Amino acid sequence: MLEGVSCALGAGLLWGLVFVVPLMLPDYPPAMLSFGRYLSFGVIALLLACTDWPRLQSLQRQDWEKAFELALVGNILYYLFLSAAVQLADAPLPTMLIGTLPIVIAIVANFSAAALPWRRLLPSLLVIATGIALVNRHEMALLDDRHSAQDYFLGTLFALAAVAAWTWYPLRNSRWLQQRPALASGTWAIAQGLATLPLALLGMAAAGLYFQSHGGFDFPLGASAGRYVGLMLILGFCASWLGTLLWNRASRLLPAALVGQLIVFETLAAFAYAFILRGALPGSTALIGIALLVGGVILGVRAFRGG
Repeated sequence: MLEGVSCALGAGLLWGLVFVVPLMLPDYPPAMLSFGRYLSFGVIALLLACTDWPRLQSLQRQDWEKAFELALVGNILYYLFLSAAVQLADAPLPTMLIGTLPIVIAIVANFSAAALPWRRLLPSLLVIATGIALVNRHEMALLDDRHSAQDYFLGTLFALAAVAAWTWYPLRNSRWLQQRPALASGTWAIAQGLATLPLALLGMAAAGLYFQSHGGFDFPLGASAGRYVGLMLILGFCASWLGTLLWNRASRLLPAALVGQLIVFETLAAFAYAFILRGALPGSTALIGIALLVGGVILGVRAFRGG
């Protein structure tokens, strides 16, 4: 239990980075952020594959099919939607909607055959929901008039699409890992990276053709080439490969409904990084919300441990 929660915490801290990078590269289209991140992830996975080749060779066809499926929905599409949402509506609104993932995933996961009784699951969900509401009330108060109503509407749609993608991904990934107990977490992370690489290459090629025809972006590296490449490498290694490895380990060690709640660590990290980027401390409402989020996670862990 402790190892699983620690792995989920590590993954959340790394995944929180993905919320602030679009704000650090505001002139880069969402497609360049998504394809750039996962092109980096794929190249890193290709290098790491040399050290794990025997176990990768043991993967079956259905493993690779599942890896491509997870890579498309949980990697490419998820970050494409999230980047678009952040740039259209700023960070607070997408973070608020993404912040509902612990609730959505835990509820969906708990409809499985090995469900925890709702009377034991609901207290932690209610505490997390209250914490999310308080934190996001603070964040929504910071919205300004730099974005149009249409931007907010489109940003909301993209954020909801990201929620759908990331509700599906961890449950599907966790179910597959439970069915394949011999599959090492690190090997599976590399396999997903290798599956992501051709998808990212195709996406980058399509983006290049689009920008050549329509303009609007200095393809392929843009105006801030050094910053873009550096941030894509950080996301590729930390958020994608290492985050996936840690999450795979947590998914193997913990029940799916509990893992769903632990995605709250990503939300907490995203807010923390946003406060650091702003150079401001959270207000009292946000601090109470953060305390409730942490408390809800503790309640969730205790509920499953008591099972």
